[in-house]
Amino acid sequence: MKFGDFDLHIIRECTFRLDGGAMFGVVPKTMWGKLTDVDEANRVLLACNLLLVDTGSKKVLVETGMGDRWSDKERQRYDLHTLKAPDMVLSDLGLTPSDIDYVIISHLHFDHAGGATILRDGKLNATYPKARYIVQKGEWEFAFKANARAKASYRPDDFVPLQEAGQLELVDGDYEVCPGVHVKVTGGHTSHHQVVYLQSGAEQAVYFADILPTRSHLSPPWVMGYDHYPLASCDVKSQWLAACASQNYLVIFDHEPGVPWGRVKLKGEKFEFEALPENSLLPASLTTK
Repeated sequence: MKFGDFDLHIIRECTFRLDGGAMFGVVPKTMWGKLTDVDEANRVLLACNLLLVDTGSKKVLVETGMGDRWSDKERQRYDLHTLKAPDMVLSDLGLTPSDIDYVIISHLHFDHAGGATILRDGKLNATYPKARYIVQKGEWEFAFKANARAKASYRPDDFVPLQEAGQLELVDGDYEVCPGVHVKVTGGHTSHHQVVYLQSGAEQAVYFADILPTRSHLSPPWVMGYDHYPLASCDVKSQWLAACASQNYLVIFDHEPGVPWGRVKLKGEKFEFEALPENSLLPASLTTK
């Protein structure tokens, strides 16, 4: 999709399922159940939607998904279906992992950093061999001292090899990765969770990551049970959604299983999501055929 002078592409890396109660926190199932279906185990369907930003001079990948280093038992637990192996994530766009200049990871949970590393010849390597991986310094530090509640979401094999390869770039606070591509610290989901803000020409966009994972989480109080700081999540969602609605941002949801990008409108006191057409997810070469 054309976005100012940039080209944007959504890459659906996998689908998986997580417990519906955990995904919606204190919101009763009688409410969230009207917006999303569950399977027999009360799990909701999710996706890992990566975003490729081609600025013309740099190629930036936002998030890496779950990757493929999962046992059969773990795949069954999450009903995980890998749609793109790490070394093939960019294949539909005619690109290879070596074409990526930057990888932005919103936070280091396994469904965001799992595809950052790949097993080659029995050794873990960075999936994107020429990229700088952008991670918040506070998130990195917390990943090694997470308490019993949080540590299950962090797998050191997803990110330690990045440091060993000299490809890790720890940033402290809001930061411009390259012209028009920014990370903005939100907190909420984790203490140093970051979203990605894009600006090109007259266009603005935000990739919400886990502050607002799906269109079903549009209401500010509907925050995940996984959030470390749910009250902060509620507040920061309200602030970003107000800006998105008033300035017509493109919004992008990392875990939405349907069309994950579109616009947010404020109607009365409620925010509503208007998705882009489904064919906006196809590479430009396919949409013109």
